[in-house]
Amino acid sequence: MQWRVPGALNPTQSTIDPAKGLIYEGILNNQKNDIDIPGQLPLLAVRDVVIFTDMILPLFIGRDLSVAAVEAAQEGDKLVLISAQKDHAKDEPGPDDVYQVGTVAMIMRQLRMPDGRLKVLVQGLSRARITGVVAREPYLRVRLEPLADQPAPEASVELEALMRNVREQSQKILSLKDVLSDEVVAILDSIDDPGRLADLVTSNLRVKVEVAQKVLETADPLERLRLVNDFLGQELKVATMQAKLDSEAREEMDKSQREYYLREQLRAIKRELGEESARDDEIGDYRDKIKKARLPKEVSTEAIKQLARLEWTHPDAAESALIRTYLDWILDLPWSVSTRDHLDLVEAKAVLDADHYNLQKVKDRILEYLAVRKLHKRQKGPIICFVGPPGVGKTSLGQSIAKAMGRKFVRFSLGGMRDEAEIRGHRRTYIGALPGRILQGLKTSGSNNPVFMLDEVDKIGADFRGDPASALLEVLDPEQNNAFSDHYLNLPFDLSKVMFITTANLLDPIPQALEDRMEVIHLSGYTAEEKVEIAKRHLIPRLVADHGLEPKQLLFTDSALTKLIASYTQEAGLRGLDKKLAAICRKVARKVAEGKPGPYRVTPASLPKYLGPPEILPEPERAEGQVGVATGLAWTEFGGELMYIEVRVMPGKGNLTLTGQLGEVMKESAQAAVAYARSQASELGLAPDFYEDLDIHIHVPAGAVPKEGPSAGVSLMAALISALTDRPVPKDFAMTGEITLRGQIMPIGGLKEKSLAALRAGIKKVIIPRQNLKDLEDIPPQIRHRMEFLDVDNIDQFLKIVFGADKPAVRRRSPRPRPRPAAPRSHRPRATVQ
Repeated sequence: MQWRVPGALNPTQSTIDPAKGLIYEGILNNQKNDIDIPGQLPLLAVRDVVIFTDMILPLFIGRDLSVAAVEAAQEGDKLVLISAQKDHAKDEPGPDDVYQVGTVAMIMRQLRMPDGRLKVLVQGLSRARITGVVAREPYLRVRLEPLADQPAPEASVELEALMRNVREQSQKILSLKDVLSDEVVAILDSIDDPGRLADLVTSNLRVKVEVAQKVLETADPLERLRLVNDFLGQELKVATMQAKLDSEAREEMDKSQREYYLREQLRAIKRELGEESARDDEIGDYRDKIKKARLPKEVSTEAIKQLARLEWTHPDAAESALIRTYLDWILDLPWSVSTRDHLDLVEAKAVLDADHYNLQKVKDRILEYLAVRKLHKRQKGPIICFVGPPGVGKTSLGQSIAKAMGRKFVRFSLGGMRDEAEIRGHRRTYIGALPGRILQGLKTSGSNNPVFMLDEVDKIGADFRGDPASALLEVLDPEQNNAFSDHYLNLPFDLSKVMFITTANLLDPIPQALEDRMEVIHLSGYTAEEKVEIAKRHLIPRLVADHGLEPKQLLFTDSALTKLIASYTQEAGLRGLDKKLAAICRKVARKVAEGKPGPYRVTPASLPKYLGPPEILPEPERAEGQVGVATGLAWTEFGGELMYIEVRVMPGKGNLTLTGQLGEVMKESAQAAVAYARSQASELGLAPDFYEDLDIHIHVPAGAVPKEGPSAGVSLMAALISALTDRPVPKDFAMTGEITLRGQIMPIGGLKEKSLAALRAGIKKVIIPRQNLKDLEDIPPQIRHRMEFLDVDNIDQFLKIVFGADKPAVRRRSPRPRPRPAAPRSHRPRATVQ
């Protein structure tokens, strides 16, 4: 099949305006020759454009199939069928991937680019529909049929109105886009054919491919014009709004330029009059700093507002200094300054291991956080609370964490704090107002993601000035602290990137709501072996360097360190050990300064020469257990301790005496032990009325130290049954647990600390409640293997283990007087909490 259409324009006479990106029709030029179009043509698929008849357009050809199609057309009649792709992202479109209706076009010019692509200039000749595929290689060749326009409708009022509307809307849109010219107006006015007018407008405006293809496929000229008219109405609204936005932006820019020009004029006038002062430079400096500070929008708005107030405030006014201080704080805070985290887990582990010995649980938690941070960049900072006795390394751990993560470290103590304004800051209405300690710390660090340590969170006070613990609820809540508002700034500051670490000796004083926001990690005391390793790795090298000594001038043997720890210190942490080692270093430093360079070797025998006689004397070695004396275990904020329970019975009237500054809970435990013994008299081999002519005295040394807690129940029971049955409690047993009137033994806390206290005293058998077996996981393996833990569930099992029989032997009702054993030596008076 073949059909004839009017020929193409001479390329030299085509009306293309490349400066304005407009494509004019060639219908004004009558110099055309008719062209016969064959029934088969190469297919050229194009992206994001629809070619109309009489449209002249440059195309860049780069795909192999397209290049082959153009070259085939050039070798023949220079005709090609151009059709738009349905999916512009497809690189190798087939016949089914293009619209079935396209435009037969003539290649008017061709130019090969340096990169191998072709640049061709084509002109649309006629609509055509694809009816079949002739070939797919080396290019697509299709069979086609003409898609002729329907006859133009007769002149009518509707047609004239439509054409006028299309012309006017087109001119308005082009005018809004600032591309309207007299030549374009002349071309639009000269076209009387509705179909050609629709094609011209559609091809020259930014129309979606789907809309342009629909226009191309519509054979009815009047219907095409209606489609274009609807599109122009929508496009005119968009163009109008775009022009409005551009105008507003331009006006704002003109306003800024005008203000800048006037400000420069004012400055020049002041300079000529000799009135220019440093204040103008100060205002300019503030303005420049605000622009460069990358402040959040709300903060930037407030800073500009305060700067305007400062500009119109008299320099000598008191308010001027307040505004200046406020602006300085805004500009000094690290609103958008962050340090980059070191997310190398191997390197972070090496740093933590180098700074601290053991503490594996804490190190694992930090490495877990870094692992999550590595996978999720916007992970919020954790809130961690280290709880443990003094001197176990809580604060130094925070410094190591910051070092391992590559972050800044900030610390301040909450101990004794009673004013809420220390956290939230003072309001600017007060003279000398400043932000709170949180923002002060961030300003000092210079970054918005430091490791922030809040020491002594369990020692916060409260009075008429507020409750700092309540103010910390917002700071230490990851769901709220992303918009923390300080009273001084009154602007939201994002604290979610900060890693907060708090420290405490006890959990009990911390409010429940505050404790609930923190992840608590317990740090127990160190064993003697751990202290020896820490002293060798960290304390001694540091102290030797601090005292100006060479490492070879002062040497410690392991046995000397072991004896120093056992005989001169008794603590869960390391501060006492650090002081004793420092004392030895000072004495050696004095000798070196006197001209005796050494070296000096510290051995167990030479320790008294440096530190005097031992301060901690071991308990006298007992050949056997004593009647009425049991060894209990207590937990204190300084670690675990041994607590001896003494019970004596004597003729009397059934009175119970409790001494040793016992708290209410311990008194109740003693009464429960006596009540259980009375209720189980027959099972214990006692007379039913044994208590009527006996007085029982329970004493817990040292008498000057207050004692409280429920876990002394089993110790009281053992000492009481021992005194009543005249059977000694074995010396190598220590025990802990709470008792009930039903004879059950309840779980206790602080098992690790209590176990370490027993081991320090040389006791390797510890009786514990069965429900505390799970807590043995917290005790280091090297400690568990050296001790024997005996678990009991009730008092019957407990008495069988302690006394070695189901029922203790009966003792007579009227006991003969027995000498009271000397009370054990009290090592360090302190408030004991069990």
